[in-house]
Amino acid sequence: MDPPPPSRSPVLCLSAAAVCGLLFGVVLGLVAAEWSPLLSWDRTVADDLYGSARTRPGWVTANRILTDWVWDPWTLRALLVLAALWLLWRGDRFTAAWILLAAVSGSLLQQALKWAVDRPRPQWENPVDTAPYMAFPSGHAMTAALVCPLLVWLLARRDRGSATRGRRLATAAAAAAAAVSILGVGFTRVYLGVHWFSDVLGGWLLGGALAALTAAVCTLRRTAP
Repeated sequence: MDPPPPSRSPVLCLSAAAVCGLLFGVVLGLVAAEWSPLLSWDRTVADDLYGSARTRPGWVTANRILTDWVWDPWTLRALLVLAALWLLWRGDRFTAAWILLAAVSGSLLQQALKWAVDRPRPQWENPVDTAPYMAFPSGHAMTAALVCPLLVWLLARRDRGSATRGRRLATAAAAAAAAVSILGVGFTRVYLGVHWFSDVLGGWLLGGALAALTAAVCTLRRTAP
């Protein structure tokens, strides 16, 4: 009997990591070069959303709750730590170590990039919210794009080959929640006037690259002879 064909998952994950990394490099270069069309677009989006926020205090409160509690980076990191503890309990120390490494290295990398790019946040005469440090890339967006896909990937990996209908539905629901979280946290950062859209885009791409790379490494480990 011929051996089963190798999984395409590592190749797909590595491809996704490469694409996200390349696109992040493009956005980083445009931001660092202060490319006028990008800056103009950022300003237009920021002005429109800030104008909306100034007239809708209820929306501001809702977005602050979401960004400061539900989708706060520390909330998402705590979920990843719980996932790592679950992996350790199941004896998968390699995957647990890699997802924690991804979380730590991602945080350090985005802070280093903030310092290197040194991009100011949007400035408003009457801000609806404030945030410390520099703007690019968005740490909230990066953390969501890193943590949420990894959590869904862990669920999908657990169910692969023996998933019941209930488990498949749970994984699909988790994927939908992850997509809403990633997009939602990006919206809150721009709506509250503490980030430019390109900050959020850069965070999404960087987080996605790290998540895909982590999944690729862990999948290669499981499929290695």
